Amino acid sequence: MHLSTIEKRNYLIGFVFIIFMVASATFLNDMEIILPEIGALTAGTWIYQNGGWINQPTKIFLAPSGTAIIGFVINQLSITYAEKVLLGLLLMLILLRVLHSNLAPSFATGLLPIIINATHWSFIVAILLFTSFLMIGVFLQGRYKHTNPSEPIRNEHMVIFTIMAIVWVGAVWFFGFSQMAAIPPVMVVFFEVLQKENYGWRMASKHFIALVGAATIGVLVHLAIASWLLSAIISLPVVFVLLQILKIKLPAAFAFPLLALVLPSSMFHMLPITAIIASTFFLGTIVLLKKFVTPYKVSSETND
Repeated sequence: MHLSTIEKRNYLIGFVFIIFMVASATFLNDMEIILPEIGALTAGTWIYQNGGWINQPTKIFLAPSGTAIIGFVINQLSITYAEKVLLGLLLMLILLRVLHSNLAPSFATGLLPIIINATHWSFIVAILLFTSFLMIGVFLQGRYKHTNPSEPIRNEHMVIFTIMAIVWVGAVWFFGFSQMAAIPPVMVVFFEVLQKENYGWRMASKHFIALVGAATIGVLVHLAIASWLLSAIISLPVVFVLLQILKIKLPAAFAFPLLALVLPSSMFHMLPITAIIASTFFLGTIVLLKKFVTPYKVSSETND
């Protein structure tokens, strides 16, 4: 994919912003300041300038911050990990519906405090600061003025997302792998493509390779280099090259190398395998839904 001068500038600014976040966490020795989905949000808003994400800049702050607070509060409850994930996802869906937002990375910021067992208020402060910086950046770029309003979440999409989440969480809990219940980047991509008119095997395959590849890159680099900062500096450009080779723009892929930095050791080593299973389940299901259910629905509506 050829990059224009402006795109190169945006990539550089976005990369520096993400590295600044990791550097801040390193300086303060506080893992909870590393927010993986800020990597995805930065890519989608500053670099790719996704029209659906930047159309209402204030929601870049409101939606991820709101879901992060939901996840942080739920994490304090005395319920099982799987129950926290399910309850969190349901409340996040409701919040996004109330805000009339379909900003998919919000699910990831809400799941993160549950995954890393965030207990310090530095997590909330960090999410408020970094999402406000992203919002200000979008206002300064001004591209949001030339985008079309994004559609609110449809009821049918909420139902499908909820059912799929329940099936996934229930399955991994049943087989004794409840730590696999929350895979934010995969769920973000699933929510994004769920709202698309068409989604086929070709694109799903590219998304699969990108997600699994990014997860593997994050794990391998961090195994070789313990430093949070150096791991991020090395792995993020490699993910960028992977996406260039695949010729796709997938903001969620940039979250995986950062997620690898903050995962508990039991989840860290399983991350590539978890990414394979979760991507196969969620992306494969949505391809089948788009291929068989959507045409049937359109046909039924036409006959009516």
